[in-house]
Amino acid sequence: MSQRHNKMLLKTVGIVALMTAFTFAMVPLYNVFCEITGINGKVLVSKELYETVEVDPSRTVTVELVTTISRGMPWQFKTMTRRMEVHPGELNEVMFYAKNISSETITGQAVPSVAPSQASFYVSKTECFCFDQQTLTAGQEIDMPMKFYIDPDLPDSVHTVTMSYVLFNATSKDSGAVAAN
Repeated sequence: MSQRHNKMLLKTVGIVALMTAFTFAMVPLYNVFCEITGINGKVLVSKELYETVEVDPSRTVTVELVTTISRGMPWQFKTMTRRMEVHPGELNEVMFYAKNISSETITGQAVPSVAPSQASFYVSKTECFCFDQQTLTAGQEIDMPMKFYIDPDLPDSVHTVTMSYVLFNATSKDSGAVAAN
């Protein structure tokens, strides 16, 4: 009986170890998958490529910017520009605003997405607050730039591109900062 229990215990521990490893590998695997397929609007980041892009002044694309705060995130978060007309190939800059309205230091991470999903292949950001986590002390506010361009090869059937940002609480439990719920 004891040997059977030991086998069962080893199998259980092995399954738990595999599940734990898979949990830690999920985020990097998901990011690679999204980058390859363009699903979930992950966009390519390229400063060097922009230098070779030509502006198409004969065409305009409507860009909509949307912000959302995840539940329990005690920040204000908004775009200063909700909608704009851009020429493919032209470098554009928009500003976003964030304020920590809690009494604690909190780290936030904005997760971007692009719709329609096929447009994600043609949106390039050269600078974005979403590349890094933002840590704000209690009451601190910040203006955050985002620079982007739409590739002139964007299909003619796409007239509107929506860039969304969801702000999540990324405060590390080990940092000593406590997030308000």
